[in-house]
Amino acid sequence: MVSRPVAHYLSKMAAQEEATQHSSDNTENIETPGFLTELVSSPLNLFLLALCIYLLYKILARDKKEESGPPRPPPLPKMKKRDFTLEEIKEYPGDEDKNEGRILIAVNGRVFDVTRGKKFYGKDGPYGAFAGRDASRALATFSLDGDALRDEYDDLSDLSAMQMESIREWEMQFEEKYDYVGKLLKPGEEPTEYSDDEQSEQSETEKKYN
Repeated sequence: MVSRPVAHYLSKMAAQEEATQHSSDNTENIETPGFLTELVSSPLNLFLLALCIYLLYKILARDKKEESGPPRPPPLPKMKKRDFTLEEIKEYPGDEDKNEGRILIAVNGRVFDVTRGKKFYGKDGPYGAFAGRDASRALATFSLDGDALRDEYDDLSDLSAMQMESIREWEMQFEEKYDYVGKLLKPGEEPTEYSDDEQSEQSETEKKYN
Protein backbone atom coordinates (compact mmCIF):
# COMPACT_ATOMS: atom_id res chain seq x y z
CA MET A 1 0.00 0.00 0.00
CA VAL A 2 1.31 3.44 -1.02
CA SER A 3 1.86 5.81 1.88
CA ARG A 4 -0.05 9.09 2.04
CA PRO A 5 3.00 11.35 1.27
CA VAL A 6 3.98 9.23 -1.73
CA ALA A 7 0.41 9.15 -3.04
CA HIS A 8 0.19 12.91 -2.64
CA TYR A 9 3.46 13.35 -4.56
CA LEU A 10 2.34 11.09 -7.42
CA SER A 11 -0.98 12.90 -7.62
CA LYS A 12 0.80 16.23 -7.82
CA MET A 13 3.07 14.98 -10.63
CA ALA A 14 0.11 13.72 -12.64
CA ALA A 15 -1.63 17.07 -12.25
CA GLN A 16 1.48 18.91 -13.44
CA GLU A 17 1.81 16.64 -16.49
CA GLU A 18 -1.84 17.17 -17.37
CA ALA A 19 -1.46 20.92 -17.02
CA THR A 20 1.67 20.89 -19.22
CA GLN A 21 -0.09 18.85 -21.90
CA HIS A 22 -3.10 21.15 -21.80
CA SER A 23 -0.84 24.19 -22.12
CA SER A 24 0.98 22.62 -25.11
CA ASP A 25 -2.30 21.89 -26.87
CA ASN A 26 -3.44 25.47 -26.33
CA THR A 27 -0.14 26.77 -27.71
CA GLU A 28 -0.53 24.68 -30.85
CA ASN A 29 -4.06 25.89 -31.29
CA ILE A 30 -2.91 29.47 -30.94
CA GLU A 31 0.18 29.17 -33.20
CA THR A 32 -1.58 27.50 -36.13
CA PRO A 33 -4.05 30.31 -36.78
CA GLY A 34 -1.21 32.75 -36.27
CA PHE A 35 0.80 31.08 -39.03
CA LEU A 36 -2.14 31.13 -41.43
CA THR A 37 -2.82 34.78 -40.61
CA GLU A 38 0.80 35.67 -41.33
CA LEU A 39 0.69 33.71 -44.61
CA VAL A 40 -2.39 35.41 -46.02
CA SER A 41 -1.60 38.86 -44.67
CA SER A 42 1.61 39.27 -46.70
CA PRO A 43 1.24 40.00 -50.46
CA LEU A 44 4.63 38.44 -51.09
CA ASN A 45 3.63 35.20 -49.36
CA LEU A 46 0.39 35.09 -51.31
CA PHE A 47 2.29 35.59 -54.57
CA LEU A 48 4.77 32.81 -53.76
CA LEU A 49 1.95 30.47 -52.77
CA ALA A 50 0.08 31.20 -56.00
CA LEU A 51 3.29 30.67 -57.99
CA CYS A 52 3.90 27.28 -56.37
CA ILE A 53 0.33 26.19 -57.10
CA TYR A 54 0.65 27.35 -60.72
CA LEU A 55 3.94 25.49 -61.27
CA LEU A 56 2.51 22.33 -59.74
CA TYR A 57 -0.50 22.60 -62.06
CA LYS A 58 1.74 23.01 -65.12
CA ILE A 59 3.84 19.97 -64.18
CA LEU A 60 0.78 17.78 -63.66
CA ALA A 61 -0.85 19.06 -66.86
CA ARG A 62 2.32 18.38 -68.88
CA ASP A 63 2.62 14.83 -67.52
CA LYS A 64 -1.01 14.18 -68.36
CA LYS A 65 -0.54 15.54 -71.88
CA GLU A 66 2.50 13.34 -72.49
CA GLU A 67 0.60 10.27 -71.29
CA SER A 68 -2.36 11.02 -73.54
CA GLY A 69 -0.27 12.01 -76.59
CA PRO A 70 -0.16 10.01 -79.82
CA PRO A 71 1.74 6.71 -79.61
CA ARG A 72 5.23 6.60 -81.05
CA PRO A 73 5.50 4.96 -84.46
CA PRO A 74 7.06 1.49 -84.44
CA PRO A 75 10.78 1.34 -85.27
CA LEU A 76 11.71 0.71 -88.88
CA PRO A 77 13.03 -2.72 -89.83
CA LYS A 78 16.79 -2.99 -90.19
CA MET A 79 18.19 -2.22 -93.62
CA LYS A 80 19.81 -4.99 -95.57
CA LYS A 81 23.56 -4.65 -95.67
CA ARG A 82 24.82 -2.91 -98.82
CA ASP A 83 27.42 -0.38 -99.90
CA PHE A 84 26.70 3.24 -100.85
CA THR A 85 28.21 5.95 -102.97
CA LEU A 86 28.26 9.49 -101.63
CA GLU A 87 25.37 10.36 -103.95
CA GLU A 88 23.33 7.41 -102.70
CA ILE A 89 23.52 8.29 -99.01
CA LYS A 90 22.25 11.77 -99.91
CA GLU A 91 18.95 10.04 -100.66
CA TYR A 92 18.57 9.34 -96.92
CA PRO A 93 18.38 12.78 -95.23
CA GLY A 94 15.44 11.87 -92.98
CA ASP A 95 12.62 13.32 -95.10
CA GLU A 96 9.36 11.59 -94.22
CA ASP A 97 8.38 11.21 -97.87
CA LYS A 98 11.69 9.64 -98.93
CA ASN A 99 13.06 6.18 -98.07
CA GLU A 100 10.81 5.78 -95.01
CA GLY A 101 12.38 8.81 -93.38
CA ARG A 102 15.68 7.03 -92.77
CA ILE A 103 18.86 8.96 -91.97
CA LEU A 104 22.24 7.65 -93.11
CA ILE A 105 25.59 9.11 -92.07
CA ALA A 106 29.06 8.04 -93.18
CA VAL A 107 31.95 8.03 -90.70
CA ASN A 108 35.46 6.94 -91.67
CA GLY A 109 34.29 5.05 -94.75
CA ARG A 110 31.42 3.27 -92.98
CA VAL A 111 27.72 4.03 -93.33
CA PHE A 112 25.36 3.99 -90.34
CA ASP A 113 21.58 4.13 -90.09
CA VAL A 114 21.02 6.75 -87.37
CA THR A 115 17.25 7.04 -87.81
CA ARG A 116 16.54 6.29 -84.15
CA GLY A 117 18.70 9.29 -83.26
CA LYS A 118 16.43 11.59 -85.25
CA LYS A 119 16.23 14.18 -82.47
CA PHE A 120 19.96 14.74 -82.99
CA TYR A 121 20.41 14.12 -86.72
CA GLY A 122 16.95 15.01 -88.04
CA LYS A 123 16.05 18.22 -89.84
CA ASP A 124 15.57 20.20 -86.62
CA GLY A 125 18.32 18.45 -84.64
CA PRO A 126 21.62 20.05 -83.59
CA TYR A 127 23.52 17.79 -86.05
CA GLY A 128 20.94 17.79 -88.83
CA ALA A 129 23.62 18.96 -91.29
CA PHE A 130 25.19 15.47 -91.08
CA ALA A 131 22.08 13.71 -92.42
CA GLY A 132 22.78 12.01 -95.74
CA ARG A 133 26.42 13.14 -95.71
CA ASP A 134 29.93 11.99 -94.94
CA ALA A 135 30.47 13.55 -91.51
CA SER A 136 34.07 12.38 -91.04
CA ARG A 137 35.86 15.68 -91.62
CA ALA A 138 33.26 17.67 -89.68
CA LEU A 139 33.63 15.37 -86.67
CA ALA A 140 37.44 15.46 -86.85
CA THR A 141 37.66 19.24 -87.11
CA PHE A 142 34.61 20.12 -84.98
CA SER A 143 33.38 22.28 -87.85
CA LEU A 144 30.10 22.55 -89.76
CA ASP A 145 31.22 24.91 -92.51
CA GLY A 146 30.96 24.09 -96.21
CA ASP A 147 34.46 22.64 -96.52
CA ALA A 148 33.82 20.13 -93.72
CA LEU A 149 30.81 18.60 -95.50
CA ARG A 150 32.01 18.05 -99.05
CA ASP A 151 29.95 17.05 -102.07
CA GLU A 152 32.78 14.91 -103.47
CA TYR A 153 34.41 11.83 -101.97
CA ASP A 154 36.83 12.86 -99.21
CA ASP A 155 39.85 10.60 -98.64
CA LEU A 156 40.81 12.56 -95.48
CA SER A 157 44.48 12.32 -96.45
CA ASP A 158 45.27 15.84 -95.26
CA LEU A 159 44.08 15.29 -91.70
CA SER A 160 46.55 14.96 -88.82
CA ALA A 161 47.11 11.80 -86.81
CA MET A 162 45.20 13.32 -83.90
CA GLN A 163 42.24 14.17 -86.12
CA MET A 164 42.19 10.65 -87.58
CA GLU A 165 42.21 9.23 -84.06
CA SER A 166 39.23 11.44 -83.25
CA ILE A 167 37.39 10.05 -86.30
CA ARG A 168 38.06 6.47 -85.17
CA GLU A 169 36.65 7.28 -81.74
CA TRP A 170 33.52 8.71 -83.35
CA GLU A 171 33.28 5.61 -85.53
CA MET A 172 33.31 3.39 -82.44
CA GLN A 173 30.58 5.45 -80.81
CA PHE A 174 28.38 5.23 -83.89
CA GLU A 175 28.97 1.47 -84.07
CA GLU A 176 27.84 1.05 -80.47
CA LYS A 177 24.70 3.17 -80.86
CA TYR A 178 23.50 2.66 -84.43
CA ASP A 179 23.19 0.06 -87.19
CA TYR A 180 26.14 -0.38 -89.53
CA VAL A 181 24.68 -0.90 -93.01
CA GLY A 182 27.70 -0.91 -95.34
CA LYS A 183 30.76 0.83 -96.74
CA LEU A 184 31.07 4.26 -98.32
CA LEU A 185 32.39 3.50 -101.81
CA LYS A 186 35.34 5.32 -103.31
CA PRO A 187 34.92 6.64 -106.86
CA GLY A 188 35.01 3.66 -109.23
CA GLU A 189 34.90 1.08 -106.44
CA GLU A 190 32.51 -1.82 -106.95
CA PRO A 191 29.98 -2.60 -104.18
CA THR A 192 30.34 -5.78 -102.18
CA GLU A 193 27.77 -8.53 -102.69
CA TYR A 194 26.77 -9.50 -99.17
CA SER A 195 25.55 -13.04 -98.60
CA ASP A 196 22.65 -14.11 -96.39
CA ASP A 197 25.19 -15.42 -93.86
CA GLU A 198 26.77 -11.97 -93.61
CA GLN A 199 23.34 -10.42 -93.17
CA SER A 200 22.65 -12.85 -90.29
CA GLU A 201 26.05 -12.13 -88.77
CA GLN A 202 25.28 -8.41 -88.91
CA SER A 203 21.97 -8.97 -87.11
CA GLU A 204 23.65 -10.97 -84.35
CA THR A 205 26.32 -8.29 -83.89
CA GLU A 206 23.67 -5.57 -83.69
CA LYS A 207 21.77 -7.52 -81.03
CA LYS A 208 24.84 -7.42 -78.80
CA TYR A 209 24.99 -3.62 -78.99
CA ASN A 210 21.21 -3.03 -78.71
